Amino acid sequence: MSVWRLVVREINHRRLNFLLSLLSVTVGVACLIGAQTLLKADRVTTGQLLNDRQAEIEIAVAEKQKAVEKAGKELQDAIRKQMLGLGFNVLILPEDQELSELHLNGTMSATMPEQYVDKLAASKIVTVNHLLPSVTKRIHWDERDREIILVGTRGEVPILHRGMKKPLLAEVAPGKIVLGHEIHKQLELKVNDSVTLNGSDFTVSAVHSERGSVDDVTVWINLAAAQELLGMQNLINAILALECECSGDRISQIRAEIVSILPGTQVVEKYSQALTRAEAREKTKQSAEAALAAEEKAGQKLLTQERSARRQLEDRHAGFAAVLTPLVIFASLLMIGLLTFANTRQRTSEIGILCAIGLTTPKIMFVFLSKAAVTGLIGGLCGVGLGLTTGVLLGGLPSNGITLPDLFATGGLLTTVASAPLLALAMTGIASWVPALYAARRDPAAILQGD
Repeated sequence: MSVWRLVVREINHRRLNFLLSLLSVTVGVACLIGAQTLLKADRVTTGQLLNDRQAEIEIAVAEKQKAVEKAGKELQDAIRKQMLGLGFNVLILPEDQELSELHLNGTMSATMPEQYVDKLAASKIVTVNHLLPSVTKRIHWDERDREIILVGTRGEVPILHRGMKKPLLAEVAPGKIVLGHEIHKQLELKVNDSVTLNGSDFTVSAVHSERGSVDDVTVWINLAAAQELLGMQNLINAILALECECSGDRISQIRAEIVSILPGTQVVEKYSQALTRAEAREKTKQSAEAALAAEEKAGQKLLTQERSARRQLEDRHAGFAAVLTPLVIFASLLMIGLLTFANTRQRTSEIGILCAIGLTTPKIMFVFLSKAAVTGLIGGLCGVGLGLTTGVLLGGLPSNGITLPDLFATGGLLTTVASAPLLALAMTGIASWVPALYAARRDPAAILQGD
């Protein structure tokens, strides 16, 4: 009779013993593979949860960033419109111009070269726009016997590196005159009327509605005509400008930049109350951006806390597996050893007969170890399937959309499936070695005599 036939008959004859051994191997391997699968599932699930949370934070921040940017653009547009509505709000004056004269009389006596405006326009200035040279004098209108404020202007001078912009103030053409509300009302002048101003003839091109300011008693003519009338050829009293939407100490920035280009000048800001409102709106924008940054920081903090919580969960599972898995494997080894030993004790007489008919000790050991190998191989394969299934179910992988290939690379999965039966074979071999060796080495005569 061949050895393999003896192995088959041994398994068939001792079915309960074989099934219990198979169960022990299956449980041991399933525990090992299940623990590995569960730990891998924890890591994969942690990665997916953190990635999902990170994506949620990024999407929320991106949406709010868009909202802040949109609000910022609306604020900038509102500020720009407000500034345009205010008109020129920066005066560039000669350094020796007394501001008290400007505030009390609405006129200026100090002068500077008209070429200053061209020099400023040719520079790389960024803090102001819309440059307009002007002369302003309080004079007596001889023909009408009244005091007026005469303003001479020409077309706005474009800042060369920025290109042309829509002018804030229409140019007063040569030979034309524009009248403030109080003057045209009291003198009963209207558009297209001809008037003489201190010996020079003009045609009324426009009349202003009431503004409630010094503009109501102001007369505007072309800059060249005003310079000729006042004897100020190539001289101006001021350069009007519109400040940009600078952040921080705006007027200090403007002063520093202009004085560096035009030494011997000073800068005065007008309409400070309205500009304060613009600053408040700018601060509101900055507050929104700060709130966005704070929210992003809070989201990252929550993400860090969740990452820490997941790491603690993984550590607990790893600690539990580190204790349970060796215990289960040891229990499986012990169970296999006890079952094999009990089997050899029960079959002592059969072993004696096999020895008597000529089977050597190695062949007898081969029968018992082959049975152990078959048990280990089948139990290992069953344990792999049971362990993977249990790990997947306990890890909650189907609900997270994670599949088995996400846990094991192809090579890793094949290695696990192949190594588990080898491990089971080693388990059963170790557990069966001592009982098989004990039975094979006994004296056949003593066994047959019942000793």
